[in-house]
Amino acid sequence: MKKRTQNEHGPRHFTPAGRSVFYDLGFDEAEARVLEMRAELMAALREHIDKSGWTQNEAAKKLCTTQPRVSALMKGAWRDFSADMLLLMAGRLGLRPTLTLVAQLS
Repeated sequence: MKKRTQNEHGPRHFTPAGRSVFYDLGFDEAEARVLEMRAELMAALREHIDKSGWTQNEAAKKLCTTQPRVSALMKGAWRDFSADMLLLMAGRLGLRPTLTLVAQLS
């Protein structure tokens, strides 16, 4: 259930802990989980690039892509990147993402 509160700017919505904000944006649960995974991958890539102190051009060379693609990554343009592309980029930076499958009993 969505929780709404009121403040001087109008109603505010809070996503319950453990649930993807993408679900609240109207995506079905399965797609919301994939989008959440992509967002987490993007955040890890951005953090790695930031910590490395690379310019976008330097990051582009390491990722075998262009500076505009790195710019889109740094801006969080999640629609521009497939999960496959993000996994490939992570591998090029020496990162090793893992996938854990958990059975949900109903």
